[in-house]
Amino acid sequence: MYQPPHFREERLDVQHALIRAHPLGTLVSVGPEGLTANHYPFVLDASASTFGTLRAHMSRANDQWKHLGGIKEALAIFQGPHAYISPSWYPSKAETGKAVPTWNYAIVHVHGRPRVVDDPDWLLRHVGELTAINEANQAEPWTVSDAPAEFVAGMLKGIIGIELEITRIEGKWKASQNRSAGDRAGVTRGLSALGDERSQAMAELVATSR
Repeated sequence: MYQPPHFREERLDVQHALIRAHPLGTLVSVGPEGLTANHYPFVLDASASTFGTLRAHMSRANDQWKHLGGIKEALAIFQGPHAYISPSWYPSKAETGKAVPTWNYAIVHVHGRPRVVDDPDWLLRHVGELTAINEANQAEPWTVSDAPAEFVAGMLKGIIGIELEITRIEGKWKASQNRSAGDRAGVTRGLSALGDERSQAMAELVATSR
């Protein structure tokens, strides 16, 4: 990933926080027919290895898993807040006119050697953990045990597990750090005025990134 120094985010806890907040990752791998990319909700286990381990599952009908066990590296991409940035928000534009639009974003690239897991007990633990994480804000959280055991066992036969021990992780927070303090304040005001959730998230990132 292209990484200008002022946009590089190397703090592992910050990178992990983005993955947890935006767990739907894009898994990119190279198979016999070339590049393959699919999208999966991941669970991050930060304590499982030096940089953490990602776990996910996919349908057995999805051919991606068939080559994952035989390759040295795959790439998982996690996209955080992003937003269009108008040059009209920069106070410096009124002074010099030298401004163009850009796009701000926060993103994490995870590299690791994938492992295919075809074990019912592992899969049951994984879907249980994935469910618990995403049901946590429900008034009455659903659990895997709410479904009949034989039904769950049948569903598990239709999926395959993937584990990706992270060997390299890169974070890029493009949040107007290359602009002056005045321009950054203008971007924050401009984004905040739009009022939508995505713009608000980027406004906060611009205000707090240095």
